[in-house]
Amino acid sequence: MPAARILVVEDDADINQIVATRLTRAGYTCTQAFSGSEAKLLLDAGNALPFDLAICDLMLPGLPGEELVRLIRARDAHLPVIVTSARTATADKIDLLTLGADDYLTKPFDLDELVARVAVQLRHAGRGATAAAQDTNASDGTLHFRAWALDPDARTFLADGKPVSLTRIEFNILEILMRQPRRVFSKQELFEQAWGEPYAADDNTLNVHVSNIRSKLRPTGTDGYIKTVWGMGFKLVEA
Repeated sequence: MPAARILVVEDDADINQIVATRLTRAGYTCTQAFSGSEAKLLLDAGNALPFDLAICDLMLPGLPGEELVRLIRARDAHLPVIVTSARTATADKIDLLTLGADDYLTKPFDLDELVARVAVQLRHAGRGATAAAQDTNASDGTLHFRAWALDPDARTFLADGKPVSLTRIEFNILEILMRQPRRVFSKQELFEQAWGEPYAADDNTLNVHVSNIRSKLRPTGTDGYIKTVWGMGFKLVEA
């Protein structure tokens, strides 16, 4: 099943990018809009809405979030809509849910909670949560690359049949690389998807984590699978 398509509408560029990055890492396809007007153009692009779920802020330039929710609901009675807002009053939440929103998250929100709520809404709508990972997934969801096997659900990783203990970030890095093994990931892309936060250009943290991963893989003879592409980032080395 193709990846579920999510429209992220948020005028704060940093928040928009962090949300899109985290959802992409979770296996979704994201389209970003930075104003209500831009989102309306995307929604008007065809006869059928090209998305499986929308995440919508309220305080938007061009077209308020409330109007955008009303527009979506007029076009599709079943498309899940998750509203994010700094408004905390119960009356505001009730108004939005009455208007047609399916869920409401108060800012600041936890990214993992957002991903969980997205999965719930898509499940209720009859959509799968994640995408197939470019020929690297087994039928049970396990990712395979050469002598590696990574289970995203169980959070386990095997190299040459031997379990390798990884930190959360190390696991995230390998999962990202294994989902698109032919792609060169820039340091910024890899950092933002693994950490779920903006990348600082002078931050050496990613290099340290990749070095630690290679050290852990060295006894298995698979540490050379991760290639440094100088001036760009990292990718996996195919046999």
